[in-house]
Amino acid sequence: MLDDRLRREAAGLLRTAELRREPVRPLSETYPGIGTGDAYEIQLHNIGLRTARDGARVTGHKVGLSSPVMQAMMGVDEPDYGHLLDVMELRSDVPVPLAAYCAPRVEVEVGFVLGADLPGEGCTEADVLAATERVVPALELIDSRIADWRITIADTIADNASSAGYVIGEGRDPRELDIRAIEARLDEDGDLLATGRADAVLGDPATAVAWLARTVARFGVPLRKGHLVLPGSCTRAVDVRAGRTYTADFTGLGPVSLSFC
Repeated sequence: MLDDRLRREAAGLLRTAELRREPVRPLSETYPGIGTGDAYEIQLHNIGLRTARDGARVTGHKVGLSSPVMQAMMGVDEPDYGHLLDVMELRSDVPVPLAAYCAPRVEVEVGFVLGADLPGEGCTEADVLAATERVVPALELIDSRIADWRITIADTIADNASSAGYVIGEGRDPRELDIRAIEARLDEDGDLLATGRADAVLGDPATAVAWLARTVARFGVPLRKGHLVLPGSCTRAVDVRAGRTYTADFTGLGPVSLSFC
């Protein structure tokens, strides 16, 4: 466990790395005693700076590492969560500059837009579906302020669950389709890169959202009406390249794209 001074110091390292686009060595190496509790406090410290000092607004949350393929890819064995901010929202019709990030990748997700607040402790999948206004096709842009993606669970949690941006499509009422059976494919300029199914995310993406609601409640963080929740990727993450367009297409939901320059 770290004391408050070391937590603030670690938060400063990550913030500087993001602003300068210069990744730092893993916090788990610089601070060998760091735990997940420390990491969440570091994350909250930087989110607090961005909202209070920089004027950013929390627009939702993301669950990370919620599928076996992503846990294996990152060498961790449990999910984590991070915050989504309005300044992280991207658009399909505006190319994203790679120079703005350290080591960007995209993930394919079925997003949940909440039409009502979620309960915290005791939140269930039924609560999630009842509160969801629509499920949406989504691409999350992830990035690591940790050099070479050499992350432990504490590193990625402290680094806002490696979150950097997101884009979503229109979506549908969740009661109109079987969310678990949604199939997705990820293409780069029409060439298939990866496929997956929504139930790769803890068996049901709604399970990940319920887990998130229960978990963030311990830190006094609510999931509010209007928030977007990204429950985790149903395919492996893919490195992105300048001049390319990445399109995720979901059965029953349709496509969503991001281009890079």
